[in-house]
Amino acid sequence: MLGAWDLKEEQQVCVTTDNAANIVNAIAINKWSRLQCFGHRLHLAIEHSLKDGRIDRALNVCKKVVGCFSYSWRRRRELSEAQKELKLPQHKLKTECPTRWGSKQAMIARVLEQQSAISFVLSADRKARHLVPTWQDVEVLEAVNNSLSPLAEFTDALSGEQYVSVSYVKPVLHLFNNKILAEKEGETELSKCIKKKILDYLNNKYDDPLTQELLDMASAIDPRFKLKYVNENRVEAVKTRLRAEMASISTTVKPQPSVTVREEADDQNAPALKKTKKTLGSFFKVDEDQRPASPSLNLQGMAITAELQSYFLSAAVDSEEDPLVWWKEHAKQFPALSKLAQKYLCIPATSSPISIQHWRKHCELFACIPKA
Repeated sequence: MLGAWDLKEEQQVCVTTDNAANIVNAIAINKWSRLQCFGHRLHLAIEHSLKDGRIDRALNVCKKVVGCFSYSWRRRRELSEAQKELKLPQHKLKTECPTRWGSKQAMIARVLEQQSAISFVLSADRKARHLVPTWQDVEVLEAVNNSLSPLAEFTDALSGEQYVSVSYVKPVLHLFNNKILAEKEGETELSKCIKKKILDYLNNKYDDPLTQELLDMASAIDPRFKLKYVNENRVEAVKTRLRAEMASISTTVKPQPSVTVREEADDQNAPALKKTKKTLGSFFKVDEDQRPASPSLNLQGMAITAELQSYFLSAAVDSEEDPLVWWKEHAKQFPALSKLAQKYLCIPATSSPISIQHWRKHCELFACIPKA
């Protein structure tokens, strides 16, 4: 990757990982920056929010109900017949995978969907009628499902392989805080409690200054978001860092001294060069290299400032547009910023799946950008 982009190893931005101790220690030893896997953090936040006695009981009932039908072909047949009679979707019950919180929510949603058919089948069986969920259990399961179901789509989206995801982290956290996990009128206290625990966990884990700085840069360099999700108190700091990094990777090349080419001539026949008489002012002339630089006359600095201002004033980009395609089309217009786009937008927000397709697409789209 570094070779394909003609980057030096010290230009490495960060490593996205989960909480595996050996990986965390390896990153610390090498003094690399680390971005916490969003999918893993969301999983831990949800598991933390479900630590409640009422939820434990309702989940155990839910698992037993699913197991009751999983191990009996007769009950599965009766469930199918009950679904037809009650005009319910012909769906099978789902089992939970402990390492994927989404499977737990999917299991709960399916049990709630088939609640009438499940009760119909189990009530007719003396050995299994005790497994019929009580109204208290159903109420708890509904609270859990209502709190978690909106989050399932975000886990899938931020684990995508073919598009930019790191710049989504701050917008997603903002959306969680202000809409998805915000308290709503008519919600149960249990739903409010689950949402609050998830938000507190995520906000705390992503509150690290270095992580915030990285996410601000990634969001700012994404033409869909720019400074929209950067805290007002940090806007100037982000702009300052952008200018500094643009200057460090600037493609400006100092012009080479001009050389006059003439036909070769015999030194003896060549006319003697007339010595130019110095003027009085020539004694006070200062070499260009020794002349103190003036910020107002710093052409490179002016070009960087103009490029940055032009970028922030450019037309808004649709949130579903691919920022990699946008940067490919605007690389010549924003030469320094396009290099920062290469640097930051390749970072995956999650450590799984390994985004090989995203890496390839990133390289292909930026193949036309001149190397520094």
